[in-house]
Amino acid sequence: MNYQQVAQDILNNVGGKENVSGLTHCYTRLRFTLYDTEKANKANLEKMDEVISVVENSGQYQVVIGNKVAEVHDQIQLLLGDLNKTKEKKEESKGSIGSRILNTFTSIFIPIIPAIAASGMLKGILALAVMIAAYYWNVDIKEYNTYQILDATSNALFYFFPIMIGYVAAKVFKANELIAMVLAATLCYPDLVEIMTGDAAVTFLGLPVTLANYTSTVIPIIIAVFIMAYVQRFFERITPEVLKIIMVPTFTLLVMVPATLIIFGPIGIHLGNFINWLYYIIMDISPTLLGAFIGGIWCVLVIFGAHKAILPIGINDVAQTGQQNLLAFAGAANFSQAGAAAGVFLKTKNKKLKTLSATATVTALFGITEPAIYGVNLRLKKPMIYAVISGAIGGGLMGWGGSYGTAFANQGFLTIPVYIEAGTKAFLCYIIGIAIAFFGAAAMTMLFGFKDIPEEEDATDEGFDESNEDTPNTVTDTEVTIPSPVQGKLIPLSEVKDEVFASGALGEGAAVYPIAGEVVAPADCKVSVLYPTLHAIGLQLENGAELLIHIGFNTVELNGEGFEAHVNAGDEISKGTKIVSFNIEEIEAKGYDLTTPMVVTNSSQFQGVSIVESN
Repeated sequence: MNYQQVAQDILNNVGGKENVSGLTHCYTRLRFTLYDTEKANKANLEKMDEVISVVENSGQYQVVIGNKVAEVHDQIQLLLGDLNKTKEKKEESKGSIGSRILNTFTSIFIPIIPAIAASGMLKGILALAVMIAAYYWNVDIKEYNTYQILDATSNALFYFFPIMIGYVAAKVFKANELIAMVLAATLCYPDLVEIMTGDAAVTFLGLPVTLANYTSTVIPIIIAVFIMAYVQRFFERITPEVLKIIMVPTFTLLVMVPATLIIFGPIGIHLGNFINWLYYIIMDISPTLLGAFIGGIWCVLVIFGAHKAILPIGINDVAQTGQQNLLAFAGAANFSQAGAAAGVFLKTKNKKLKTLSATATVTALFGITEPAIYGVNLRLKKPMIYAVISGAIGGGLMGWGGSYGTAFANQGFLTIPVYIEAGTKAFLCYIIGIAIAFFGAAAMTMLFGFKDIPEEEDATDEGFDESNEDTPNTVTDTEVTIPSPVQGKLIPLSEVKDEVFASGALGEGAAVYPIAGEVVAPADCKVSVLYPTLHAIGLQLENGAELLIHIGFNTVELNGEGFEAHVNAGDEISKGTKIVSFNIEEIEAKGYDLTTPMVVTNSSQFQGVSIVESN
């Protein structure tokens, strides 16, 4: 392959150097960010012998090359020279304004969710400790320094929310993160908070400042950082290079601090109040119906990733009022998924499904529902319906009883104490609601049943062997047997959301949605490729097969976050050796699909690749 000529041809067919605003690559494909995708000639690209396929996805123009992508990328990079990374796109990504706003909010809040969950868990533990100490020993532990320190820890995130959100918003809007944090910290500065919450009028150079307390707020800093990004770029354009490092941050703050206090902050306060008002207007109409709707539909939204769009409502609710009921209702949905999976465990005759459903039940009870949803209930269909019905009933009861939590926390056994402070009736309705959701779904699954997967059918179902048990590697003229390197829910390769893998262009194989965050060697092999971001692995098996394992889609963007390597490229390893481990919860929390294709890239050298499961 003449890499230089291939690079030139690809660059010409994506619209030339002037049409490229960014270029990266992963294990198999070039990832272009183009100013105008209409200028790219997809037909000509796909006619090139060196190009496997062309895909437009997530705002990227992806040219699939295969295992020679790094060499082609390097040659294109030479032709491009230095791209101006701060240059704005000429054309905004496609999609409605509403969807772009929701996607932006999701991008801002998703990275903060682990910290929010930790704060919520700690708040729940403290609430439980207060209740136990008062009931058994008649002691108010709130007077002790230990409690006060831990209470400060649980509340710190929400008090300083503008600083946390300012940092992430700056990353999303491509502004200076530290300057955004200074702007946000100004809003939380104790002396400023004191005068902004007092009775006396506040002015800036004679202009009136709207009195407001910005601690624990969400919307004002997002609006302010959005505007700040443009102000910063303006000063970058007009400031001499030698003065930029000092003058751009200075002028940006001098403009944005008063502008935020006088204009954008009050707008954000009113907008946040409106969101909170609108949610409770719906609650006032019928809290029972709202609870039933969220309790029933929540895990359906999880399947499509749409639940992330409404998470900011609950976060804003906690920040503004110190309580939320969105996740109370979502808790009914989580427990119903656990119940349905438990019903499958008790009823199925399939040993493998019984093991999977038991594991899924436990993880769902602790707030991680994906194994139950994807591995059991959705796969069998009817248990998913039972879960939706039971979750709706449980959520409706919570809405009727006025259940709410004092923190934003993932829903499971460990976060039950978060709902204690709502009062006896509300807390009992929450407990009874999750009980109805769990036991109702389990009972319906057992009574009304589902189409079980017989052992003999399960053994011939399309897919890799989900176990990592010792299975002899068989090599004949027509067959190669490869145990799955990843445990999880089986998915036919044709059904994955990435059309390059689904089409079989990179080779025949299957995919799984992992329930265990590790990749192990399916046979004695050599690690031929271990991509620096650890999301893609190439193995050369002793039986002659070359196996590509691609952990999730677009996970290259994580730059290795949530992944850990246990071997190096070039290592010769034995069957069962752990190659890469990855944090499923952390990666999913950032919005990535962890469906993992596993393909035999040299499948053309065999008469066929037969996909089977073994028990």
